[in-house]
Amino acid sequence: MHVLIAPDGFTGTLTATQAAQAIAAGWRRNAPDDLLTLVPLSDGGPGFLDVITASCPGQSSIVTVTGPRGGSVPAAVHVTVDEGGRRTAWVESAQAIGVHLLDASERDPGVTSTWGLGELLAAVLEQDVQRIVVGLGGSGTNDGGAGMLAALGAGPRDVLGGGGAGLIATRGGDLTGLAATRERFAGVEIIAATDVASPLLGLKGASAVFAERKGATPEQSQLLEGSLGHFVDQVRRVLPAGSDLLTGQERRLDREPGAGAAGGVGYGLMLLGAHRTSGVGTVLEAVGLAPLLAAADVVITGEGCLDHQSMVDTVVAGVAELAATYATPVVALAGRVVIGRREAMSLGLSGSYAVAERYGDVERSMADPVGTLSDRAARVATTWSPRR
Repeated sequence: MHVLIAPDGFTGTLTATQAAQAIAAGWRRNAPDDLLTLVPLSDGGPGFLDVITASCPGQSSIVTVTGPRGGSVPAAVHVTVDEGGRRTAWVESAQAIGVHLLDASERDPGVTSTWGLGELLAAVLEQDVQRIVVGLGGSGTNDGGAGMLAALGAGPRDVLGGGGAGLIATRGGDLTGLAATRERFAGVEIIAATDVASPLLGLKGASAVFAERKGATPEQSQLLEGSLGHFVDQVRRVLPAGSDLLTGQERRLDREPGAGAAGGVGYGLMLLGAHRTSGVGTVLEAVGLAPLLAAADVVITGEGCLDHQSMVDTVVAGVAELAATYATPVVALAGRVVIGRREAMSLGLSGSYAVAERYGDVERSMADPVGTLSDRAARVATTWSPRR
């Protein structure tokens, strides 16, 4: 039996590679004769570049950039060359601006900045690439990409690079370099590979949905919403977005799906000419998952918590959708499963299994994530690969 093991990371405990190895170790315990193929995956958030680097041959380099609250952090650039000679740079925004770079006491999206991501993109431009793919997710920022734009020359750091709260002070004169900054990327295709399709503003936007997860209070989230709205108004005055070809109305980049990704970095990248794609879709194509799914008898995927947010733009959803094309059954392993059988079936899953089946199991699984995931995989193997 051929088993394809293709999980996402289990947030806060295991990387995608560690999760895949743990599942494989448990599976082999009860199904030692099965052929296992391990393909760790990502939705564009933390771990994105590790997955790409492992599956896509190329050349990697390390750049030292500024972290979300100052200090220096390392961030990688992976450059691949396709058959036509096109050079693509792959970067992971979380390596420069990730929430994991901040201690709990440092998490304040009112002051954290995307300046370091701008430094990373500036370094990428020096590598003679024709395409840049930026994985977005897991950020500790909420500044609409303003800091990133400032680092690339769009305006002064003291106004744009001080975090989302300070953007309320933005004036048109602070964005005089924005058009020239956009021009720096002329001829380079930019892809924002996002794990969410949220707009920048509104009830489903960056501040309303994600700011509190990054340390903001409800009151701060409202203030951030106002600051980002003001920033958008100033941007529209100096850099008109043009008209929609179908309606003739002004194209509002802040309303585009994915503009709210990574605290609005999606919007900042769109100002540079980027277009948004699903992060997991980008990864599945890059690692060549389709033929592996076609050859497998069953695929095991997974993530930290299988919930209603798992239904769209996640590794589990992406794998299930692609596997359906080949009628390959998909089984999900997760730290916790909080959706019912009906939701799991609508997602395309043939089975879903929790590591922590009872409330008391959560603490044990967090203390030994490898061991408990491996044990659960071993039990699942007895169902899906019964001994002959």
